[in-house]
Amino acid sequence: MNPTPSSSNIVTIDTAALTYNYRIVSSSLPSGVELLAMVKGDGYGHGMVESARAFAKAGCHLFGVAEACEGVWLRQAGVEGEIFVMVGFQPDAVEYFFTSNLTPVVFSADAVELLSKTAVRLGREITLHLKIDTGMSRLGVMPGEVATFAELIENLPGIRLGGLLSHFPEADNVDSPNTINAFRVYSEACRSIETQFSGIRHIANSGAVLNFPETLCDMGRAGIALYGYSPSGQWQHGKVGDTYLKPAMSFTTRIAKVKEVATGVGISYGHSYVTTRPTRLAVLPVGYEDGYSRLLSNRGEILVHGKRVPILGRVCMNLCMVDITDIEGVQAGDEAVLLGEQGDEKITADDIAAWAETISYEVLCMLGNNNQRKFI
Repeated sequence: MNPTPSSSNIVTIDTAALTYNYRIVSSSLPSGVELLAMVKGDGYGHGMVESARAFAKAGCHLFGVAEACEGVWLRQAGVEGEIFVMVGFQPDAVEYFFTSNLTPVVFSADAVELLSKTAVRLGREITLHLKIDTGMSRLGVMPGEVATFAELIENLPGIRLGGLLSHFPEADNVDSPNTINAFRVYSEACRSIETQFSGIRHIANSGAVLNFPETLCDMGRAGIALYGYSPSGQWQHGKVGDTYLKPAMSFTTRIAKVKEVATGVGISYGHSYVTTRPTRLAVLPVGYEDGYSRLLSNRGEILVHGKRVPILGRVCMNLCMVDITDIEGVQAGDEAVLLGEQGDEKITADDIAAWAETISYEVLCMLGNNNQRKFI
């Protein structure tokens, strides 16, 4: 039997770039400060297991995921080190923290008590980290509740408080005073139990690691920076010192058809674009099913023969059209680059995000999780 044919649309992940980024970011930290690699969201679309392995190659032994199932998958893939589960857990998942050696981040009394009961029942002990809400209005106990939770944890068997953490809402903005204010609130909450707490403190995400090193405490938690992008959404900010980070993902396809249409011809659904001259089109087998957003209709650009060409009309489920009128020699089967470099030009996830009115994080997750991935 012949092998299953592969898709024309391929996301390529450069694992050497992931290793490089981790080394660059971790080497910029003060002595004694460790770096945790966030690999949630299937490694921001880059592949969770492959990303963790690439970071481990650079010396990483601390990883962050969203859910317990992700931590279990990492363990099943042979990933060692400490794995933090950041967004809580359902009661039926509690035993996995013990069987897979995962570190829970908690923000409710119910979770604390269930971990204690399970630890006693299994004859085990587990270290947990308590999350504080310092302005995200998301997960976390309020700063004034930290002492109460610390006492609860101290008085329950089988558990110990190993860390206090929080998360910055505006660390991507170097001009915002919010980060320093939130760090002050966090620091005061930590000091409220300093006589009974000997664990680690961590609050700095990618934005803070890059822009606010004074907030690093004992550990930084980097996400988007390790995949080659700045959380600010500006390419020129994606560097550590004078060294630029390396985007690890590219996305390419092959032109399905080249065709010519006359002046005044509508393109794609709804005829949202009508040609103003005789136009040569390249039809690409890429659409919103592939994570290439419909918001890129009449906005996005793609590289063909090393030149930027605009998308004409609406992006369809599996197809989109670009204007190649001014490029000679384009044929069906030629490569088109939706994300990455071709010749002297490049299109970044920040470019795509700006056209689609979103952020690079979403672009990478959508493209990486909706296409065949190749790791190099």
